[in-house]
Amino acid sequence: MADLLSLDHVQLTNRPLIVCDIDEVVLEFLTPFRNFLRASGRDLLPRSFRLHGNIVLLESGEAVADDLVSALQEEFFTRQADWQTPAALAVETLAELAAEADIVFLTAMPPRHAVVRRSLLDRFSLDYPLVATEDEKGPIVKRLHAGRKLPFAFIDDISRNLHSVREHAPDCLLVNLMVNADFRPLAPDPGEGIAKAGNWTEVAGIIRAHISR
Repeated sequence: MADLLSLDHVQLTNRPLIVCDIDEVVLEFLTPFRNFLRASGRDLLPRSFRLHGNIVLLESGEAVADDLVSALQEEFFTRQADWQTPAALAVETLAELAAEADIVFLTAMPPRHAVVRRSLLDRFSLDYPLVATEDEKGPIVKRLHAGRKLPFAFIDDISRNLHSVREHAPDCLLVNLMVNADFRPLAPDPGEGIAKAGNWTEVAGIIRAHISR
């Protein structure tokens, strides 16, 4: 449960806070995952905004079973260091924003993969504190900010995570970013009150306008 999640390794300063998702935000996910699938005779088709039902056998086009989709995701996360790379301008933009704000990564993945992810992020000088959890994100962002009288922002590609943060931390700036151009049009609109960015240059502008008020 979220209230048992340790955040002791996250040390914040007296500056604004940026909490940032990883997959499809900081690191490419769908493109390398598709390459991973193709290497084993499968493919990921951009037919709807989900993995289940869209992973197919290359030879027949038949969708793979749901339990195999989960197994493939597990294998991919185990081998993520062989496949994933940063999204365009993510490294440079975060380095610039780090001069103005604290940055914390909040990734929705089983904590057992956190060591591999930490190593992968460090390889690209993305050495910001990392929280890996499958728990709801809103309560975690609320705990991280801890009611401080400072601006804070949350960046994610998934609407339910943005809505969770809005529910638990209503003063937080919410930014929707998804870097994959094939699946982005299939994503549900996150709704009113959530800033939409198409790339990291736009993210930086949105966040700077917020934290400089």
